[in-house]
Amino acid sequence: MKAWQYMGDHAPIQVNEVPDPEPSPTQVIIDMRAAGLCHSDIMYMETGDRAMPFLPMTQGHENAGVISALGSEVTGFQVGDVVGVCPSGVQLPTGMFTPGGFADKLAADYRDLARVPEGLDLSLAALATDAGMTSYHAMIKVGEATAGMKVGVIGFGGLGQIGARAAVLAGAEVHVAETKEDVWPLAQAAGAVDCVRDADEWATVGGNPMAGGSFDLIVDYAGFDTTQKALTAIKRGGKVVQVGLGRPTFTIATSSILGKTIEGSLGGTVEDIEELYALMLKGEIRPAYEEIAFDRIGEGLDRLKAGKVTGRLVARFGDR
Repeated sequence: MKAWQYMGDHAPIQVNEVPDPEPSPTQVIIDMRAAGLCHSDIMYMETGDRAMPFLPMTQGHENAGVISALGSEVTGFQVGDVVGVCPSGVQLPTGMFTPGGFADKLAADYRDLARVPEGLDLSLAALATDAGMTSYHAMIKVGEATAGMKVGVIGFGGLGQIGARAAVLAGAEVHVAETKEDVWPLAQAAGAVDCVRDADEWATVGGNPMAGGSFDLIVDYAGFDTTQKALTAIKRGGKVVQVGLGRPTFTIATSSILGKTIEGSLGGTVEDIEELYALMLKGEIRPAYEEIAFDRIGEGLDRLKAGKVTGRLVARFGDR
């Protein structure tokens, strides 16, 4: 079969012929139909020689397809079931520590499978397994966004668009900070009450990080120079949920933490994915995405790295 693989030494991803996977007792084999492209794919190529347990590595961790084979201990699933794969479950994340879904077939543990409801587009099913799950989990499960809260969303990209809409559906008053003004109409269509270019515009008390602002919750899906701005903008008793990893380190004013909470959020659960599937099937969450062909995955990652993607890129496999 064909697979897009990182070979090492920071080289671009490339297509190779590799053997078809065989399932372990607790794994299924999935004929791939859709795979999302993520900034984490780029990050792992940039640090992959020390982060990946072996090379070459087949990448791709946002995966959806049709089960074509079952391991001997698999229960609750059968050949022909349409599933998405949770990348933060029992099996180490595909495309990072085990072979991923930028390939014709994928081996995945059955306990990491989310059932795709009939009628849901498989591009949505794929992107919901990471971009969707991660953003939804951070906003709803960690941030506990609810009605009456004033919520800030930093970054309205592949993750932020889903997190923002989830907060709107929860009844929160949602504000968005996003440098790309061309996506502001998308944020407003999702229910955001306003948009700003920079989260420092949310500081309401003269920019004094100790005084606190007016936000109950801010979820930072960017992680560049944004964390301090989020801490400054939340009120005493408020929370900042950190998701984005735009920079490996950042500095914050010690005084800005007092009386506030900052918590990191990573991944989510199969249940998060299936809750998102239900919302997507009803049309409540409709993230922006663009479909590309399997043979354009390398080009798609280049576009993503250059910041030339709105929403999410999803590779479709068709009848491969």
